[in-house]
Amino acid sequence: MPTTVHEFAWPDRVVVGTVGIPGQRTFYLQVQTGKQIVSISLEKQQAAQLAEKMDEILDQLITIDGNPFHVPASTPIELVDNDDLEPVQEQFRAGVMSLGWDPTTAQIVIEAYPLEEVDPDDDGFLADDDDADPSEVLRVRMPVGTARAFTKRTREVVGAGRPICVICGQPIDADGHTCTFPEN
Repeated sequence: MPTTVHEFAWPDRVVVGTVGIPGQRTFYLQVQTGKQIVSISLEKQQAAQLAEKMDEILDQLITIDGNPFHVPASTPIELVDNDDLEPVQEQFRAGVMSLGWDPTTAQIVIEAYPLEEVDPDDDGFLADDDDADPSEVLRVRMPVGTARAFTKRTREVVGAGRPICVICGQPIDADGHTCTFPEN
């Protein structure tokens, strides 16, 4: 079966957002060009790592001698997107994700592949007739300014969860918190 590729070369919008209340949020990477919108769910930690690694790539590009690309050191304010997600129709749940740099277009590239379901009866080895190609992939290319704005928003979304208890370090739920800090 051929792989369905959801490709966004110069998206109008690329953001991480959530649906649900803190403690029960589902994270989404949503990409839009015109009326085409693709939303994939991902783990909070995947979103955090995506922002961290993207900032690392951008920071490395700034330090390259003779770098012909203008990479902003901070977020261009005109690119900040604090709007809510568009209505979400999940395309797939992200499993493996990759992040890279395309010097020919001066863009950051994100690729996301669906989380593969594991058969509990499977021995962990692929049979010769198993299809090694993923069923679909999301490929997003974004310019460096958009990438900086993406990382800023993603960090804010990830950090907007439940507050942390200063005593035990565990998240505090909206319906209360019983501290598990051991008494002396």
